[in-house]
Amino acid sequence: MTRITFLGSGGGRFTTIYQIRATGGVYIEDVLNIHIDPGPGALVQMHRFKVNPTKTDVIAISHAHTDHYTDAEVLVEAITNGGTKKKGLLVGSKSVLEGYDEFDPVISKYHRGLVDKVAVLSPGNVVRYKGIKIRATKSYHNDPTTIGFRIETSQGVISYLADTDYNDSLIGAHRNARVLILPVTRPLGAKIPYHLSTKEAAKIVKGIEPEIAILTHFGLKMIEENPEFQADWIWKETGIRTIAADDGMVVEINKKIEII
Repeated sequence: MTRITFLGSGGGRFTTIYQIRATGGVYIEDVLNIHIDPGPGALVQMHRFKVNPTKTDVIAISHAHTDHYTDAEVLVEAITNGGTKKKGLLVGSKSVLEGYDEFDPVISKYHRGLVDKVAVLSPGNVVRYKGIKIRATKSYHNDPTTIGFRIETSQGVISYLADTDYNDSLIGAHRNARVLILPVTRPLGAKIPYHLSTKEAAKIVKGIEPEIAILTHFGLKMIEENPEFQADWIWKETGIRTIAADDGMVVEINKKIEII
């Protein structure tokens, strides 16, 4: 069985500032345990939902915006027993690990040196580590090095798009995913650049045809407009089961996919 815990369903500047929804990222428990985009409050949410940070094997960070990486260095210390044992995989975009243009690296050289392996990924790159495979996918965001993640688990592919504008190439990159996790910052009728709104998310869901699509990373306007309504609209438009994440929501993946 594979298990996904949403350590937060919020995103964007003002949801993050006010913590109207938590911003702790997505945690996948499988052959290895993978923490995607551990933003502000990730460790608090792990304590709240009884997820042990020291059991994490992989940290994957899509880009160098604060709502996606802020707690990562402390999590590196958790993985490595306070820096005393070299272990774990740190995966990130070029901006996260090397810096790019106006972005300085957001993980210190010291913390990069604590883990067993560091992988700087660009779209199309693949990293394998102790039985897992993660492929970086193209995103269309204002950090131009932003990547999504296509993760091969024991129960099939889990795809995480990361912050992105719509592009037809997203569909091919994530086709055959059983679970599709979509950061949808804005609701119907409220599109902004470099982010998905409900309308664009529906086009992606319809093209990829996952068993289930899960919306997350909600901005303030999305929260005001009711994420559950937005998810139901996509479900009706596409015929594909679509739900809105909530803080602490758990998804169990086996032959069936169940929301706990």
